[in-house]
Amino acid sequence: MLPDLEDPITSDAITADYRILQRKLGHRYSLDDVATAWEAVHARPHAARAIDLGTGIGSVLLMVAWKLQHARMEAIEAQEVSFRLLAQNVANNGLTDRVRIHHGDLRDRLPFAEKADLVTGTPPYLPPGTATEALDGQRAHARIELRGGVEAYCLAAAACLASGGAFVICADARTPERTEAAGRAAGLHPRAKRDVIPRAGKGALFTLHTFVRAEERPENSAFEVLDPVYVRDAKSELTEQSYALRETFGLGRRARQPQES
Repeated sequence: MLPDLEDPITSDAITADYRILQRKLGHRYSLDDVATAWEAVHARPHAARAIDLGTGIGSVLLMVAWKLQHARMEAIEAQEVSFRLLAQNVANNGLTDRVRIHHGDLRDRLPFAEKADLVTGTPPYLPPGTATEALDGQRAHARIELRGGVEAYCLAAAACLASGGAFVICADARTPERTEAAGRAAGLHPRAKRDVIPRAGKGALFTLHTFVRAEERPENSAFEVLDPVYVRDAKSELTEQSYALRETFGLGRRARQPQES
């Protein structure tokens, strides 16, 4: 299928009807992708146009496309291996008629034909030099800000977000102020945020932020702090919230859970 990739390719269920090709030893979709897609489809359940920034192999894109079946979508991805898998995943799931993908860097001039009422992004959030870079280039780009972090994603989102739209971004729970400042600097206003906690009693793993255009909110209005999502309870059992995330995309309780990266 992709014969020049050296390691094995797995085909895994990502929704009730869609499957995702991903490298067994490379970057694989994980909990942050599922949570971002879940938050996004609830933020704008009737979105007619959606854009996914830095889409990787297409994890968030596929889940949003499955749930919002009347939405037309676009996506951009710069990393070569991820883009090739993305293209295959869009084609294999019969989405080429309503999904356009672009091979490019979101920090450059954006190629999107129209603005969207839903924009999503799951950027890496480890600045260069703060973590050991993975030997595998695809995994390194998914973890480390080699092509920019939340600031670059917020600027890109502001440029392609339509009036009345929402931008949902998954970011480091340890530095929410950085994400909020990045949004404001780009002309976006924080509308809501939600922590995702891997286990009851532990700290948040990451935070989902929802932004709107700044002119659509009073200048000093507060954002809403939404109830956190607990993935596992104190006994390390999956919670009802965790199952609800998967069930949003048609996957039952027996479906294999994504890794908690």
